[in-house]
Amino acid sequence: MVDYVNLTAVAADVAILASGAGEEHVTPSVFGIFNATVFVSLSMLVVVGIVLWKKVPAAIGASLDKKIADIREQLDEAKKLRAESEELRAKYESRLRAADDEAAEILSQAESEAEQVVADAKKATTELIARRKKMAEDKIAAAERSAIAEVRAQAVGAATLAAQNLIAAKHDAAADKGLVDKTIKDLGAKLN
Repeated sequence: MVDYVNLTAVAADVAILASGAGEEHVTPSVFGIFNATVFVSLSMLVVVGIVLWKKVPAAIGASLDKKIADIREQLDEAKKLRAESEELRAKYESRLRAADDEAAEILSQAESEAEQVVADAKKATTELIARRKKMAEDKIAAAERSAIAEVRAQAVGAATLAAQNLIAAKHDAAADKGLVDKTIKDLGAKLN
């Protein structure tokens, strides 16, 4: 501990020297033994006694212990919250991965369906072209047959008309009678 008596004496000497007077200063005291230093020391002892009597160190310790307990509780809660947040983060990451996988699967399925639709459309187009070609060929063939039949009919009509004109010009009634008789005779022979 610091020697307060010597410190006070030194302070008094400094004050005397500072004042410039060479006079000695008298330190007040009670009963010659209780000077200011003793009173300050006794006052400090009384304050320390009161602090100990009121159990201030125990109260400070209890307060510090309570704060330590609160801090530990907050740290435990923070650890718990961190664990929960890590768990949620892992859960959402797995959901995100699952969503990415599902999106990739949907995209793959859509691409394969699109390829199938394109293939079906090509096949349907090829079949439609083949049917239309067949229908066109059938129409052309029918038109050819119709045209041939019409040309034949016109040729027959023209031949008949030409034959009528020839027969009318070269045959008379007697020639017709011989022709009719011959035809009847040929028919009679066929029937027998």
